[in-house]
Amino acid sequence: MSGVRKWTWGVAGALTGVVLGAGAAVAAPAAGLEADLAFHGTAVMNGDRVEVKLTPHNDGPSALPDATVRLRWSVALAEEQRLPARCVREDERTVLCGTGALAANGVGEQLDVPVRLKEKPSEVTVEIDTAWGGGATDKDRTNDRTQVLVLDTGDAYAF
Repeated sequence: MSGVRKWTWGVAGALTGVVLGAGAAVAAPAAGLEADLAFHGTAVMNGDRVEVKLTPHNDGPSALPDATVRLRWSVALAEEQRLPARCVREDERTVLCGTGALAANGVGEQLDVPVRLKEKPSEVTVEIDTAWGGGATDKDRTNDRTQVLVLDTGDAYAF
């Protein structure tokens, strides 16, 4: 495994609350923490560029110091990306972003995640889901994942 790939996996592990070694071990939920995370926003496509703006929501009951959202595209991303400081590339189609602190029954800061695609398709699907819930138990996982079909029209598609 190359040094860059190891670094990417190490950072991705830190963002998602897992330790990667001989086998992947997922962090156990923190005792007593319970949260219900969801992500709402828009996605716009222009040529080989897609911009996702999303806002994390925590319907509680516990506040979280951080969480991680996963954005996975149906097509490969360009090799070089200018991602926000809280984001890291997981693989050729996936980006992970830290949400920052989320108050119980609160809304977090909007994340603006612009990416360039490897090619210029006429449409792309973006899957948005919780990669790590801040160590909390989430009893309602039904609202953790959404898919958005984004056409290359310059129009904003809401989720």
